[in-house]
Amino acid sequence: MGYLRRDVPMGHPDFGKLFICKCRQTEIQQKRRDRLFRLSNLDELKHLTFENFEYSGRIGLGIAQAKSLEMAYNTARQFAQTLEGWLLLQGRYGCGKTHLAAAVANFVVDLGVSTIFITVPDLLDNLRFTYDDPNTPFSQRFEDIRQAQLLVMDDFGTHNATPWAQEKLFQIINYRYINSLPLLVTTNLALDQIEGRIRSRLQDPELVSRMQILAPDYRRPADDTGHPELSSLGLLADLTFGNFSLRKGEGLDKDKLKSLEKAFQSAKTFAERPKGWLTFTGTYGCGKTHLAAAIANYRAGLGTPPLFIMVPDLLDHLRATFNPKSETSYDRLFNQIKTTNLLILDDLGTESMTPWVKEKLYQLFNYRYNAKLPTVITTATPLGEIDPRIRSRMMDKRISKVHTIFVPTFMG
Repeated sequence: MGYLRRDVPMGHPDFGKLFICKCRQTEIQQKRRDRLFRLSNLDELKHLTFENFEYSGRIGLGIAQAKSLEMAYNTARQFAQTLEGWLLLQGRYGCGKTHLAAAVANFVVDLGVSTIFITVPDLLDNLRFTYDDPNTPFSQRFEDIRQAQLLVMDDFGTHNATPWAQEKLFQIINYRYINSLPLLVTTNLALDQIEGRIRSRLQDPELVSRMQILAPDYRRPADDTGHPELSSLGLLADLTFGNFSLRKGEGLDKDKLKSLEKAFQSAKTFAERPKGWLTFTGTYGCGKTHLAAAIANYRAGLGTPPLFIMVPDLLDHLRATFNPKSETSYDRLFNQIKTTNLLILDDLGTESMTPWVKEKLYQLFNYRYNAKLPTVITTATPLGEIDPRIRSRMMDKRISKVHTIFVPTFMG
C-alpha cells in the first residue's frame, strides 16, 4: 500500500504510526514539484535555466558588457541557492534579465519552494479579474502573491501606472520588505523612473543586490549598439580621436586653433569618463560631428556603446511608431531614447520645428537634465536661436560644458 509501520517497542514516539515508503516519497515529491510548477506560471519558461544561459557573454560583446552579464549570472545563482534578500536586475530589452529570473524560479521550484513568477502587467490584470471571479476572491489572490515564498516580478515598469496599480504594487512590495521575504524584480527602467516609495525600498543596500546588465538585445546579434533601429554610428565608425585633424599646418589664427584643441581635449576627457553634458557649436565642417563620433566609437570600444543619432532622424523614428504596422510602440521607443546611458545628438537645429517637435525635444532634454544623464550635443545653430527651455539646460555650467569651434569648414 506504500506505507510502513516501524518495528519499535510500545511507548516509543513512533509506535503505531504510519510512514510513507521510500518508493512513494519520490512520486509524492515529483507531484509536489509539478503542482508548484503549475502555480508558478513558468510553463512557457521552463526551458530557461542557468545551464543554458550564456553567462560568459556572446561573441562580439565588449569587456564591460560581458563582465556585467557574468556578474549578474553569478549573483542570480547565489540568490537562488540562498534566497536571502532581494535581487534587482536592470537592463535594456533582450539583455538576459528574464532568462536569469526564470532560471532562479525554475531552480527553486525544483527544490520545492512555492514560487510565483509573473510579469507586472499580468499580475495587475490577474488582480483586476478577481473582482468578477466568485471562485477566487481578490483578498485570497492578493495574499497568495504577497506571501509566496519567492515572488518574481518581471518587466516592472511596463504596466499602466494608474493610482490603483501603483497602490497595489506598493502594498505587495512593502509587505515583502517589512517581512524580509525574497523578491526578484526585473526592469528596463532607471531607478529614478520608479515611484518614490517603491524606489526607496529597492535602494536599500542592506537588503537589495542590484545588477545593471549592459549587454545589448541578444535577439539582434548584429546590433553592437543596443539601438539597431536608431543608431547612425555605423556610418561614422572610422571617425576616431586618432585621425582627428587639429589643422595646425593650415596657417589658421592661433585663437581659432586653440578653440579646436580645447574642444578636442574636452571630448577625450568626456570619452574616458562620461559625466554631465558636452555641447559643440560651430559652422558646418568644423569638426563637431567627428568629435562626437570619436566619443561614441571610443565608448563602443570599451563595450558600452552609446546611442548616436542625428536629431531629424530621431524624430522620424518617433513619428514612424504612429504607423499601425510599427512593431515598436511610441512609449517604448521614446523611453529607450530618454534613458539610454549615453545619448549623442548630432545636428540639433536642423529639424523642422513644429509644435510637436518642440515639445518632444523639450521632454527629452528636460528628462536627461533632471536625471543628470551624460549627453553630447552638436549644433551649427546659434545658441540664441534654440528653444530657450532647452538652451537654459545646455548652458547650465553646473552640469554642462559648451565649446564653440571657430575654425572654418575643413576642406581637406
